[in-house]
Amino acid sequence: MAPITREVLRDYLHDALPDAELAAVERALRGSAELRELLTEVMGQEDRGEHTAGAIWRRERASCPSRDELGGFVLGAGDPEFLEYVRFHLEEIGCPYCQANLDDLRRMK
Repeated sequence: MAPITREVLRDYLHDALPDAELAAVERALRGSAELRELLTEVMGQEDRGEHTAGAIWRRERASCPSRDELGGFVLGAGDPEFLEYVRFHLEEIGCPYCQANLDDLRRMK
């Protein structure tokens, strides 16, 4: 795994890492007081509400498709170009929020 940066810790806090990376970060946190201190700093920044464009983008999940759009993806309905974007978002980016939403929609199908 790559070095654990502030960005990785931010993604860890938001459960926005693949399962294997989440587990690796948790192991690293258990073994490193320095990393736990950095996590505390990141949590403080999150609590204060960082206002960079990237932070707002992540917080608001601006690139995530809506639940209706995910439903269209499940049914294979909609603009093929947009459906490809949704596939990319789910499979390549691995957005855990959208994957959970998609799993829920598939159970309802």
